[in-house]
Amino acid sequence: MDSQTLRESVTGAIRYWEPRRLLYNAVLAAIVLIFFGIYYPTSKSFLSVYSVLGLFLLVVLANVAYCAAYPVDIFVCASSYRDQWRKHRRVIFMIGLLFAVIITRFFCAWNVPV
Repeated sequence: MDSQTLRESVTGAIRYWEPRRLLYNAVLAAIVLIFFGIYYPTSKSFLSVYSVLGLFLLVVLANVAYCAAYPVDIFVCASSYRDQWRKHRRVIFMIGLLFAVIITRFFCAWNVPV
């Protein structure tokens, strides 16, 4: 097992995680759009400049949370556990996506009038 340089670790992390960011954002956007559609007459009344800015802030925070995988991935790929980690990255992605779905669902349900 050869040692990997920092540059190779960063390149590998970007190569793996960035294409999946599109799927991550698409799933979260679908949840928001589904909730908006389900509660359409009421949800339309919540549209304002402030709610759109709040939504933008949540999108940015979701993508910052997605970036939490980078330091972990770079660190583990620089270790002797690199091969095992690469086999299980998909599981880590799915766990992170599930966590993000739960948080998105919570924020959508929290903003729905009862």
